[in-house]
Amino acid sequence: MNSKWLVAIGLVLALALAGCTAAPAPAAPAPEEAAAPAEEAAPAEEEAAPAEEATAPAEEEAAPAEEEAPAAEAPTIALVYGVAGDGFYITMEKGLRDMAAEMGAEAVADGPSQFDAVQQTPILDAMVSRGVDAICIAATDKQAMIEPMQRAHDAGIPIISVDTFIGDGDYENGPVTFPLSYVGSDNEEGGRIACNAVIEAMGGEGKIYIQNIKPGVSTTDQREQGCIEAIEATEGKVTLVGVDYNDDSAAKAAEQTSAVLQREPDLGAIFGTNLFSAQGAAQAVKNAGLTGLVKVANFDAPEAAIVDLRNEVVDIVIAQLPYEIGQKCVEYSMLALEGREDEIPARWPTGYVVITRDNVDSEEAQMAIYKSE
Repeated sequence: MNSKWLVAIGLVLALALAGCTAAPAPAAPAPEEAAAPAEEAAPAEEEAAPAEEATAPAEEEAAPAEEEAPAAEAPTIALVYGVAGDGFYITMEKGLRDMAAEMGAEAVADGPSQFDAVQQTPILDAMVSRGVDAICIAATDKQAMIEPMQRAHDAGIPIISVDTFIGDGDYENGPVTFPLSYVGSDNEEGGRIACNAVIEAMGGEGKIYIQNIKPGVSTTDQREQGCIEAIEATEGKVTLVGVDYNDDSAAKAAEQTSAVLQREPDLGAIFGTNLFSAQGAAQAVKNAGLTGLVKVANFDAPEAAIVDLRNEVVDIVIAQLPYEIGQKCVEYSMLALEGREDEIPARWPTGYVVITRDNVDSEEAQMAIYKSE
């Protein structure tokens, strides 16, 4: 066999052997190598993260709306005044409403057509039923109004006396202590001031008469007492000829005063313990033609009293400060509603402005005159 055949046979054998020997399968990747694709996928997850983070600000922006509590309703402060149509209480209500608006409260006010506990009680009860948050009240009787006011207090409503008081007015040590404060004038001092002025006007001696509304009203009781003290201080030079009660009616006061003028032709002066008392007394003096001869002191300073002062029907007008009383009522009510009752004084007295024809046009006097609307 020649060499070419040998080479050919060798090639055939080599090819046969190559076909019988299978190529080995690729080895399975090692665990570390298998993890590589996952690691390569990581950037995709990291790229997705910003999308998740992008939602966070929206959630954070929404948070305040979820945390914001609903706005609380403004508290309602009620004024139950002594009688409708009185410039004193109209001015007090204005002070109340102005301060309530300033302090973010609502204000309501109502009062009877006559200065009477029977008429005032259902008005107070209606305020309680209405659900007001605090009540300021000018009690029309210092005894008869204790029980109705106690009911309001027992309903959980803070009570503040304005202008008048119940019991003896000592809300710390007296027989009645549930009202938080008594905000009003020192009425005994006011009575002394008024009567000292008319005593001086009639020359320091003579006869004086007192027109009052009814026994049992704290303010006018005290004014009468202050006037009596001023008379007693003259040591007999001035005589008190009598006291009449007009039920807060100017017409009745005029009728009673006319009778006294007929009985006491040498009467020197009259003290009217409130607006209607003085109005009626002044009208009687005018009707009798005694203007300027019989001196009249008018407690309270409505616009009508100032007209009478200018026309010499009355000689002195004592102005309280009802606007300030209304303001103080709201201030103390808000303190009570905030749980700060220990900051409220049991007594807060106001002062007076004495108005005569000499000072009626001064700024102080003009600011003290009560408004009719």
